Amino acid sequence: MDPGLQIYELKIELLEIEPKVWRRVLVPGTITLAQLHEVIQIAMGWTNSHLHQFIVGAHSYSDPEFEIENAKSEYRYRLERLAPRTRNTNAYEYDFGDGWEHQIRVERIIEDDKRYPGKPVCLEGERSCSPEDCGGSWGYETFLEAIRNKKHPQHKELLTWIGGSFDPEFFDLEAVNTALRKSDLRPRW
Repeated sequence: MDPGLQIYELKIELLEIEPKVWRRVLVPGTITLAQLHEVIQIAMGWTNSHLHQFIVGAHSYSDPEFEIENAKSEYRYRLERLAPRTRNTNAYEYDFGDGWEHQIRVERIIEDDKRYPGKPVCLEGERSCSPEDCGGSWGYETFLEAIRNKKHPQHKELLTWIGGSFDPEFFDLEAVNTALRKSDLRPRW
């Protein structure tokens, strides 16, 4: 590990869902917001199929190709600049249609952490992220009701749509970390 490299322990929580869906990750402070977006997509289980933005204070950061009004380029800003202290909390919004809002909280900033393998790593988490395009938090609740109730008029249709089954309590830490290891994040720090 580079001397002086600060490692950020972040808790990423999907808002407006009960019980909570969350992940705890370690990333370098030098990570750009664009790279952090990739980490969030992998850790949460999203498919990177929709627009997104970070909201830090009064400013929005996103991919310039999205042409979000007044948004700054997420490629030009690093986590250590926008969240220099523990307990900093910022927002991440994914899929503006469904409106998935996440809270990103800096829990710790450490210079030497044996748990950090040189690439982002997920330490823990709970519950499966909702399926893409299910209609936001209210649509997710309806989805869960339908797949749990065999008499619901959309039960079969939604199970087919989701691929046969869905367990909202399931979280596969090993699969997330395998995907993070395979991601092309390291060379760009």
